[in-house]
Amino acid sequence: MLNQRMSASVTNLLSRFRGCLVGGLIGDCLGSPFEGDDPISRSVLQNFMDKQLKESSKLFQVFSYTDDTAMTKSMVESFVQMKSFDAKDMSKKFTMEYIKEPKRGYGGNVVDVFSALNSINYEHPYEPARHQFNGTGSYGNGGAMRTSPAALFGYNLSDKELISLAANCARITHSHRNGFNGAILQCLAIRLALDTETSQTDQSFDINLYLNRLIEKMNEIEVNGCESDSESDGLNTNGLSRTPYTDKLKKIKELFSDESKIKGLSSERVAYLFGNDVSALNSVPSAIYCALRAQKPIDDIESDNPFVRTLYFALSLGGDTDTIASMACSIAGALYGHQLIPNVLQKRCEDIDLIVKYADNLYSFVSNVD
Repeated sequence: MLNQRMSASVTNLLSRFRGCLVGGLIGDCLGSPFEGDDPISRSVLQNFMDKQLKESSKLFQVFSYTDDTAMTKSMVESFVQMKSFDAKDMSKKFTMEYIKEPKRGYGGNVVDVFSALNSINYEHPYEPARHQFNGTGSYGNGGAMRTSPAALFGYNLSDKELISLAANCARITHSHRNGFNGAILQCLAIRLALDTETSQTDQSFDINLYLNRLIEKMNEIEVNGCESDSESDGLNTNGLSRTPYTDKLKKIKELFSDESKIKGLSSERVAYLFGNDVSALNSVPSAIYCALRAQKPIDDIESDNPFVRTLYFALSLGGDTDTIASMACSIAGALYGHQLIPNVLQKRCEDIDLIVKYADNLYSFVSNVD
């Protein structure tokens, strides 16, 4: 049975599991056409969204997923098959998935990791990533973009155990502290979303409380480190803040404390403040901001659905659109559940039925349902 960590009043947990994985898939698939565009034309984006939300489109386009979803799928498969976290098995699944379908948009650095893992028969799954970038490791968002299965598989774990799980899953490819800390932050953001009550009438929730909890957790992690820090290179901050994620979360909280600041904040300004590139530090906080901002109406976004607003706003940031939208929509899906995600958007995505099945598999595991 599920443990009692979360409030007994949180309902429809299966819907939230589905929403998390389906949201990530939609953000990935519909974000990929805009990857690298900066800025994105508002008229082009509005036309794109209008078209995707129409059931009667004559040429119904199904969008392919990228490496974000490919690696997410591999994580689910490893968790379900091994019934635990097994770094060797997960690293092998990552590599075999890449070998099977290499044209999913993988970056050159992670491909080098896969090659090295294969050459050592996956016996030391953390070593190849640790040796990249002169031993500092990657601080990209590749660990964060795929972390949603860790949040779901680790649903019954304590915060400390979940943090360790998220870090270790990320360290297979991203050993820099900003790389795996980004994965931890995204994982915690999903956990808190799963545990957060939303209003039955307008899907609203206490953003301040949500951010306070994230700030508390990330400050502790960044100040004191997590278990993975002792085994990882990349701890030299070169004179920069030791708490960069906490700093950005505090900035997000400051903005949300004044509704006038939020309403007047353009997506271009959000991208400037929090980033829109492939580094974890400049994408995970942006994704969190998008999911939170979309709770309320946004000028120029003609939708009363907070999930749709999350997707639209994440795409409007430009830059690494598929990954930022995937992370933002994973959080939104975990907040609002599968039932709030328009069916037409789901049908636009490759492997949607498989992703729903994977969410069900993870839910069955954590709830001990055969």
